[in-house]
Amino acid sequence: MPLLAESALDKMKTLPPMVWLKIAAVIVGIILVVFIFRRVMKVNKIIGSIIIFVVGTIVFFSWVYNRNEPKFLTPMVEKIAPFFPTAGAYNAKQQTAPKGAR
Repeated sequence: MPLLAESALDKMKTLPPMVWLKIAAVIVGIILVVFIFRRVMKVNKIIGSIIIFVVGTIVFFSWVYNRNEPKFLTPMVEKIAPFFPTAGAYNAKQQTAPKGAR
C-alpha cells in the first residue's frame, strides 16, 4: 500500500500553472513590501509613519467600500461599515427611481 501513496512532490506536479504564478506573485509581493518598508523607515520616522498610515487607511477604506476584507477582519468591518459608504449601497440607491418620478 505505501507504494501507491502519492508523495507531496507528485501532488505538486499536478497543480495548474496559474497556482504557481499566484504563489510566485505573493512571494515577490512580500519581498517588495519588505524592501519598500525598509526604504521608508530609513527616512524620518514621522514621515515614514505618515506614509504607512496613509497607505493602510486607503487599503482599509477600499476593503470597507468593496467589502472584500480578509475574513478575520469581517467582524470589525461589520461594525464600522454602516458609518461609511459601500459599493453595494451605492448600486442599490442608483437602481431606485427618484422621488416624484414614475
